[in-house]
Amino acid sequence: MTRRFKMYKELGDKTFAQLNDEDFVYQPNQQSNSIAMIVQHLHGNMLSRFTNFLTEDGEKPSRNRDKEFDEVSLTKAEVINLWNEGWTCLFNALESLQPEDLLKTIYIRTEPLLVYDALLRQLAHYPNHVGQIQYIGKLREGAAWQSLSIPKGQS
Repeated sequence: MTRRFKMYKELGDKTFAQLNDEDFVYQPNQQSNSIAMIVQHLHGNMLSRFTNFLTEDGEKPSRNRDKEFDEVSLTKAEVINLWNEGWTCLFNALESLQPEDLLKTIYIRTEPLLVYDALLRQLAHYPNHVGQIQYIGKLREGAAWQSLSIPKGQS
């Protein structure tokens, strides 16, 4: 499972490498989030879910989810720092797990979940946002976009 999470982090990393500071705060429209906002949300989610993963509710009282979607003017470096901090928290939690931990019960917003189910839940959540990040990157880069998979017409 760690391998899958790393794959999605890498897709984000490769997207970020193609972008400049302005691309990170670009919003296609008022209803859309910028890459900085999406990363802010992922950062908050990862820290909340994976800090004291087995012993505390995954929705920490200190988290302010709504604020994660406030407009921000972060630099590329600041966004990447948030991105890396969130993923480091997740990977540290995964590395600490033992096989028997997968069948333990944890809580997210007081909802009981097996560890395995909670991990699958996040593995469904994070790729959705990585896809949004990639899409904004493609919008911003246009013809200069370097495909992260098989380019169009090259199947």
